[in-house]
Amino acid sequence: MKKNFGAKAVITPLPVLIIATYNEDGTADAMNAAWGGQCGGKHIALNLGAHVSTENIRRNGAFTVSFADKKHLVASDYVGLVSAKDVKDKLERAGLHTEKSEFVNAPVIVDYPLTIECRVVSIREELGEVRVVGEVVNLSADEEILDENGTIDIGKVEALVYDSAAHAYRVVGERVGSAFKDGLQLKQS
Repeated sequence: MKKNFGAKAVITPLPVLIIATYNEDGTADAMNAAWGGQCGGKHIALNLGAHVSTENIRRNGAFTVSFADKKHLVASDYVGLVSAKDVKDKLERAGLHTEKSEFVNAPVIVDYPLTIECRVVSIREELGEVRVVGEVVNLSADEEILDENGTIDIGKVEALVYDSAAHAYRVVGERVGSAFKDGLQLKQS
């Protein structure tokens, strides 16, 4: 028998996304966001609140998204706990390093192995949050997370996901099947 929990949204796991932007003074900033994901072949959507990063995205029209990984769990959680309003050097304190994106006006955090660079397509206030849709202009990956065919192997990333039911981080890893293939065994000719 199932237990009822009432009106509680639990879609899990959620990717732990590190959103990087430039502050008004040109310094790099980052935040941890779990409310986001792919919304098409070349677009991602983020639901953000009132954050320094949100204002930076509005002003710069660009941002990068890195996938938090197990190796940087503490730093990833930290950038979500503190605001750039209060801690001006939070990336330095987290031990994270940046370089300017070649494609958009936003920093790339070089410590994370997988980064998406985006140009803002739309920003709108919705359901008490700010919905940001970005067009992907580049995806960069460290060679260490590529498989023998040069394709990204998400298992090698050890990407963190947020379990909103348990307020916990978990790691993406083992491949257990092939999408758009395994179900074919049940398809009748």
